[in-house]
Amino acid sequence: MNRTNAFRLSRRVGRFRWDRALISMLCVLAVAAGAHGWLLAHPEHDPRAPLDLNDPVVWATQAKLDALQGDPGLCRAVLERSGIEFEVQPPAGEGPCLRADRTRLGDLPLSPDTPSITCPAAVALYLWERDTVQPVAERHFDQPVASIRHLGAYSCRRLYGRDSGPWSEHATANAIDISGFVLSDGTEISVLSDWDEPGSKSSFLRELRDGACDAFATTLSPDYNEAHADHFHLDQADRGWGSVCR
Repeated sequence: MNRTNAFRLSRRVGRFRWDRALISMLCVLAVAAGAHGWLLAHPEHDPRAPLDLNDPVVWATQAKLDALQGDPGLCRAVLERSGIEFEVQPPAGEGPCLRADRTRLGDLPLSPDTPSITCPAAVALYLWERDTVQPVAERHFDQPVASIRHLGAYSCRRLYGRDSGPWSEHATANAIDISGFVLSDGTEISVLSDWDEPGSKSSFLRELRDGACDAFATTLSPDYNEAHADHFHLDQADRGWGSVCR
């Protein structure tokens, strides 16, 4: 091959490589533009998009929920954006039992009252009631839950009431204990009485426990120990050590 032909071949190869690089870059840009447009239409999948509880729960939702920990302002903005009724109450307590975040939801059928809990715990409770409690009740009993019975949220104490050791999540009302449910026809379902009894009530309670594990950082049931024989303990402790589902 003479020098002229070699030069022409080199130019053709170089142009071919440049064309391939340009096409590859255009393809990447097209994919990126398409992905961006898709995320704009489906913000629930975008970890950077603000959380809206009306959006479907997807893989990115948990990271957004975790970001609410320790940030009542951000959490309450989520409630406002989602159109959920809530009331902010002034801080109370002191020391390890200081309740700086006291948020009371207005959209939950809690009994005997609706206690003030931390905003992240309130969000988890809302999601659990909406996405687990009511659908599971409809599937098992063809009717909704009219009332969720609880044993309280706030208790200034250490774990298991000990004199020393870690403080309970109840000390800051970052937890709530659920003892039972009342269906719309008045049927009562008790964690204490129905957990180990064969039948639909036991299956219902176990599905609710499993669903709570998706919403809360910590879910403890009668399967955990005797101290929880009569209730579900649900809390939003920091997930830095992982979640607990028992």
